[in-house]
Amino acid sequence: MVESQSATALAPWRPALARALHRNRSLVYARYLQLATVRPDGRPANRTVVFRGFLKDADCLQMVTDARSNKVAQVAAQPWAEACWYFPNSREQFRLNGHLSCIGAEAAEADLRLRRQAWQALSATARTQFTWPTPAQPRQSERAFPDTPPDAAEPLTEFCLLLLEPVSVDHLELRGEPQNRTCYQLSGLESWSIQILNP
Repeated sequence: MVESQSATALAPWRPALARALHRNRSLVYARYLQLATVRPDGRPANRTVVFRGFLKDADCLQMVTDARSNKVAQVAAQPWAEACWYFPNSREQFRLNGHLSCIGAEAAEADLRLRRQAWQALSATARTQFTWPTPAQPRQSERAFPDTPPDAAEPLTEFCLLLLEPVSVDHLELRGEPQNRTCYQLSGLESWSIQILNP
């Protein structure tokens, strides 16, 4: 069965993801998802990131990263990525495939406002990590890792807002016999198709 829904409203997979987030809200780690990007040599690179909410009035997932991290260069070279998100309480998996974009210190003014809002929403501990030495480099002495948070008003240049704009979402519900699986596919910029699949 294939249905179609206009893309002018929020995507049809958003209610299912919102329900999963609500049902798993007691688990702090339910806001962690795995994000895979593509290395310059074509091999995958996967890591855990924290979901920081949706972009207002859009279907983009917000995450943050250090501008000096490998993923920023990977996204610049190849913006395709996939997130895999598992919710233990409700036993659901979402695979979100789409385009990643990084909003850094040199972005356009409208994007800089979004970046600033994301920075201000971070905890002091999370902001402090952007004052640390360059990620994935040889370990420096403890003195190189300050514990005083930077100003909450303006982001450091090392801070990037990372946005994932899905073009397909595969939702697998592991409860039940048989299990349920729904695939949402963006068709151009016009509409989402919805297809019920075998699990």
